Amino acid sequence: MIVATTIMAIAVVGLLSGISGATRHAARLRDYDRVVQLARLRMNDLILDRRLPRNIVLTGPFDPILTGGLEAGWQARLENFEMPPQPAPGMLALDRLELQIWWMAGAEKRTFTLDAFRRRTLTPEELAPGAHP
Repeated sequence: MIVATTIMAIAVVGLLSGISGATRHAARLRDYDRVVQLARLRMNDLILDRRLPRNIVLTGPFDPILTGGLEAGWQARLENFEMPPQPAPGMLALDRLELQIWWMAGAEKRTFTLDAFRRRTLTPEELAPGAHP
């Protein structure tokens, strides 16, 4: 009876430690999944905004209601990626949008970066002397 109880106690301790590890991993994956969804939404908003300024870093926090109480935010920068060799109004250029997402996992700050590209039609104002396309 004592041997059976000892074996059962060892099995229960092993199961409990496995369950606690699985719970920690599940919570970490849940947070990551939330942040990925928020990143997709933010990237969609930014890539569709044609008034987004170039070469300026934009930042903001995510609403804690959307993150489930997780402290998280974003940082984005739109920059000119490729121009035609001899740019003229009406020609196409390519912009690069870099979005960095951050969130707090306990005391540790975690991040990942997304990149997207979009084309734009050059305007006479962009090509004027002194303008920065």
